[in-house]
Amino acid sequence: MAQIAMEAEVRTPGNKNVARRLRAAGRIPATLYGSKQDAVSLSLDPKPVLAVLHSQAGKNTILNLKVSGGETTSAVLQEACYDPVSDKLLHVDLRRIDLTRKLRTKVPVHGVGEAKGVKVQGGILEFVSREVEVECLPMDIPQRIDADVSELVVGKNLRMRDLVLDAKVTLISPPDQVVAHIVVLKEEEVKPAEEVAAAAPAEPEVIKKGKLDKEEEGAEEGAKAGGKEAKEGKEGKEGKKK
Repeated sequence: MAQIAMEAEVRTPGNKNVARRLRAAGRIPATLYGSKQDAVSLSLDPKPVLAVLHSQAGKNTILNLKVSGGETTSAVLQEACYDPVSDKLLHVDLRRIDLTRKLRTKVPVHGVGEAKGVKVQGGILEFVSREVEVECLPMDIPQRIDADVSELVVGKNLRMRDLVLDAKVTLISPPDQVVAHIVVLKEEEVKPAEEVAAAAPAEPEVIKKGKLDKEEEGAEEGAKAGGKEAKEGKEGKEGKKK
């Protein structure tokens, strides 16, 4: 992997207002750290930074960073901070690296070929893992790792151990971790209209309030009349005894 030249300037750390003025001037704040050296506050032109972030290698791009009035070092873009509303690049962290020492990083997985499970069985190819963690020298970091899915069918998984890596690259991700598989969508059973109607719960009988009130009034009047008749009958019997 070839190095990409990038220039930076040393800046004096400040508060948010200082960072805003720096962005208004067409630059972004950055911090350089690593290799057991002191952290340095920098300012960068955002255009080449965005070009690197949007490239195929992305954050794995090796930078030949030249600091005006300071050091020249190999580095990678460690973190990038964006505005949540405008999606503008606000700040980046750069990490010094030693080109003679191995490092661990994540590389994107790219599917190649047409899966039999899609072509023949009508399934859907689903990637479970889009990145694979590897270890190698910085200059040996692959831009991507191809995953051949052509023999993938329903019931079979493509795992990390199935990926073909260069001899200079060591797999760090768990070997049994699933990379991709075929998903089959289950069709919903359509029930006949008769079964749907039979399974539907019966609607409860609705009694109108007016009708209920009348029935309650009738019952109450009947009870009063019955009580009156019983009283009159009792008085009549007592009169006869006398």
